[in-house]
Amino acid sequence: MSLIVTMGETVPGREIDRVVGLARGNVVRARFFGRDFIAGLRNLVGGEVPEYTNLLSESREQALDRMAKHAEELGADAIISVRLTTSSVMEGAAEILAYGTAVKLK
Repeated sequence: MSLIVTMGETVPGREIDRVVGLARGNVVRARFFGRDFIAGLRNLVGGEVPEYTNLLSESREQALDRMAKHAEELGADAIISVRLTTSSVMEGAAEILAYGTAVKLK
């Protein structure tokens, strides 16, 4: 069985046996000058900045992957109540944190 990850408080059709801990994964990414230059040019005309969209999307996936790996290390079958948060750690760098409750299912 593969690890189940959900933002819900339960796993539909399954019963939670016990909580094994907090699963978390984070990544800190810094902007890149080349990407910033292109993004700055896009900012002049408005609209989406795909360079940053892609950077943040990749970062979220990496944080979620790290959270899942941590849950597996804890012996979990699922992660419930998953949340994502972001914060600026310095000029031009941000942390994305994924966390949730690692549980064993019956």
